[in-house]
Amino acid sequence: AENAELSVEQLIEKGKYFVTIMGCNDCHSPKEMGPQGPAVINDLMLSGYPATRPFQKVETEMIKKGWIMLNADLTAAAGPWGVSFAANLTSDQTGIGNWTEENFKRALKEGRYKGLEGFRMLLPPMPWSNFTVISDEDIKAIFQYLKSTKPVNNIVPLPESPVI
Repeated sequence: AENAELSVEQLIEKGKYFVTIMGCNDCHSPKEMGPQGPAVINDLMLSGYPATRPFQKVETEMIKKGWIMLNADLTAAAGPWGVSFAANLTSDQTGIGNWTEENFKRALKEGRYKGLEGFRMLLPPMPWSNFTVISDEDIKAIFQYLKSTKPVNNIVPLPESPVI
């Protein structure tokens, strides 16, 4: 296996590299507006849509016309599927702290909610279908990195049903 020779620290660094280039922070990290646009709030990195943030119902006329909308920091999306909220990927138990590597692999490669068999699929805009061919070694590195992150207690809201 490609990662067999890597130390835990090297595996974590490799995972951090993948999380960075795959754009995970784009949706899974809350942001605040800075001089160059939205900037990740470091203390909340990868913690998903903030549970304490008030959520306002989405104006539905544009969605009925085929539009998709994102909130200002990209942690929530609304479209024909309803409203989805970016998951907490930190090492906290409200994130992936209790997940197994197999759960993570199933979520990423098969698009299963929390990596659980028989549960719903991950909702847009999560591009899980881009990762169907990712190697088990790369999944291991990403999982090791996420398990090494600072835990952030944040129970992300459940998705909202589509408006008909």
